[in-house]
Amino acid sequence: MEKLYYEDPYQKEFIAEIIDVLEKDGKYHVELDKSYFYPNSESQSYDSGSINDVPVSYVYEENEKIYHVLDIKPLRIHRVKCIIDFHKKFDYMQQHLGAHILSACFAELFNANTIAVKTENSYSYIDIDKAIVDKEIIKVEEMANNIVFENIPVKVLYPTNAELKKMNIRKVNSDRNLATRIVKIGELGVFPCTALHPNSTIEVQIIKVLSFHKQGDNFRVEFICGGRAISNYFAKYETINVIAKLLGSKEVDILGKVEGLSGELKKTRAENNSLKVEVADYEVQNLLAASEIIDNIRVFRRIYEDVDIKHINLLATKLVAFPKVIVLLGIKTQDKTQLMFMQSRELNKISMNSLLKDAITLIDGKGGGSDFSARGAGRSSNNLSSCIDYAFSKVKAALSMEPKHI
Repeated sequence: MEKLYYEDPYQKEFIAEIIDVLEKDGKYHVELDKSYFYPNSESQSYDSGSINDVPVSYVYEENEKIYHVLDIKPLRIHRVKCIIDFHKKFDYMQQHLGAHILSACFAELFNANTIAVKTENSYSYIDIDKAIVDKEIIKVEEMANNIVFENIPVKVLYPTNAELKKMNIRKVNSDRNLATRIVKIGELGVFPCTALHPNSTIEVQIIKVLSFHKQGDNFRVEFICGGRAISNYFAKYETINVIAKLLGSKEVDILGKVEGLSGELKKTRAENNSLKVEVADYEVQNLLAASEIIDNIRVFRRIYEDVDIKHINLLATKLVAFPKVIVLLGIKTQDKTQLMFMQSRELNKISMNSLLKDAITLIDGKGGGSDFSARGAGRSSNNLSSCIDYAFSKVKAALSMEPKHI
């Protein structure tokens, strides 16, 4: 088979002859006499498109043959019209050349080596072997985009072993019997690569780093190029425009407006939290009054549904801040059932940890804590009322006995 995708990566349509069709798992793997479809590889994703209007779902290479996977069986030994989804193909070409440019910039500016390159559907990344900071990313972006606009030619070479030794590259094909494919970007550098690339750096259009973070022993730099970066810009511009209208301000004033709103929000939250604490103080008095008194100890039990867990925790903490108080709470939420058992510090007749571990089995749950505070969660809410009643009965029994842990 002629692998024409290397000779002309810009080809969008071609006519080919079907040589063979293999059926595997209800799919049809078609071998053509020639193909411009790029097969899937570690470097770049496979080309999409169609063969006689039947979508090509996957393209791969096996035993030096290229197979095009279809859902519908084509006619054998028949000339077919093949169409490539060039939008997808060129997008990957842009991302891959952008990765080479970024790699060269990191090496030039910070002597950082690229460990891995990956092109995803929405973004691409390179892993480098050195830590980086914001100001260094800015320098790399600036250099990378200057290289893009210099319109540097991109050439593909198949050097001999003797020529390879003279090239400043770190890795070559381990099989010396195979021609090594080298991508040369002007004087910027040479890279061993089997992926497809545009003919010039100008076709990358723009390179934008989205984020960077530590990845194992290396640093991962996520980026977008070309059409992806332009689409990303328009989407963000539209978002900024909508925000400006909502805030009733000009785009240039958005940052100041948002910072002001952020400050107001923090102040409002602080005031709200203060009010919640104040309201909780009043609420606690009512809860104490509603508690049952056993041997001069107040025992408060209740089941709450779809409430703010933080607020319930605040109430329980305030309750046991009073002397001689035991709190037995059940909380139902959409995804789980929780138990919260607490008691005042001077009480020692019953361990909240032991009590919770005993009672929580009724709701098929697990949990634990200390003698004074324990909590847990279960999957069943059907027995929550019985669970709280059981815990109350154990407390009542313990308070009627001589002081000891259960």
